[in-house]
Amino acid sequence: MNLKELARKLDLSPTTVSRALNGYPEVNEATRERVAAAAKRYNYQPNTRAIRLATGRAMAVGHVIPLTTRHEIVNPVFADFIAGAGEVYSRNGYDMLLSVVPDDNEERAYRELKSRGTVDGVIVHGPRLDDPRIALLTEMEVPFVVHGRATGSALPYSWVDVNNRRAFHRATEFLLDLGHRRIGLVNGLEFMDFAIRRRAGYEQALAQRGIALDPAIMVSEEMTETAGHRTVAAMLRAPNPPTALLVSSMIMALGARRAIEEKGLRLGRDVSVIIHDDELSYLRNGDDVPIFTATRSSVREAGRQAADMLLSLISGRETGPKELLLEAELIIGQSTGPCKG
Repeated sequence: MNLKELARKLDLSPTTVSRALNGYPEVNEATRERVAAAAKRYNYQPNTRAIRLATGRAMAVGHVIPLTTRHEIVNPVFADFIAGAGEVYSRNGYDMLLSVVPDDNEERAYRELKSRGTVDGVIVHGPRLDDPRIALLTEMEVPFVVHGRATGSALPYSWVDVNNRRAFHRATEFLLDLGHRRIGLVNGLEFMDFAIRRRAGYEQALAQRGIALDPAIMVSEEMTETAGHRTVAAMLRAPNPPTALLVSSMIMALGARRAIEEKGLRLGRDVSVIIHDDELSYLRNGDDVPIFTATRSSVREAGRQAADMLLSLISGRETGPKELLLEAELIIGQSTGPCKG
């Protein structure tokens, strides 16, 4: 079925049907819902090339990925985010354009996307402290949504983020309630916004219980298995090792568990561990009973929400800035127990 045939069945003009399917704000909600229902009923698949010609849109969303070895985008969390975003793009007739560029070419990549008209908007990944991309994209008038937030940014912008500060505050409190006082932090790289917020939650919870910070058991590293192993092994060799750990990802936690077992200790009995679990499709935290106690928030769902927010901004259904703060759930697993010391 083509657009004209669908329009005839609805007794609407092809232009109205096209605008309804593409979210133009001048089409009222009742008409949009009626057209969407008919498109689903008749299995109508829009002709993307025709939409591009009719609307002047590229019908594509850009993701610019800096190519660096010391950046959190190397984490497989990115794949699940893209999978969630891709579901929304596909449902709405959008393509996804991935550009992997050297760090010093990132600004040029955004400007080329704009000048060529190859995308209608972009999603910004891995926001950093005072992230310059926010000012750049605002000045370029490119619709964008940030996955995360950028501490220190003075400009308003649209974002989808997890409440990282509250998640790690709550996790630290849980360990304190179990009697732990030597709680180590194995964090991501702390020029990244999420890591800044996680440290803040951890530090606040300790301060509220009158516990002084110990830099010897607080590390900031790339979120890899080897980094988790190396840093936790060093902590456990120290004269006054931690009895519990907060670890910023499942992948780092695998290295932490290896270090704990190499020391002849038992996870959850001798050393308690809480991780942040992004609910990765191919790296699950156990089956019925979680392996790790975790602050859990689906990164795939964050991808869906960010993509939906961006398409709403592109279509004009929504005006920015839009903000969505997702809460992480504390899941009790086998990796935590009362302090023995």
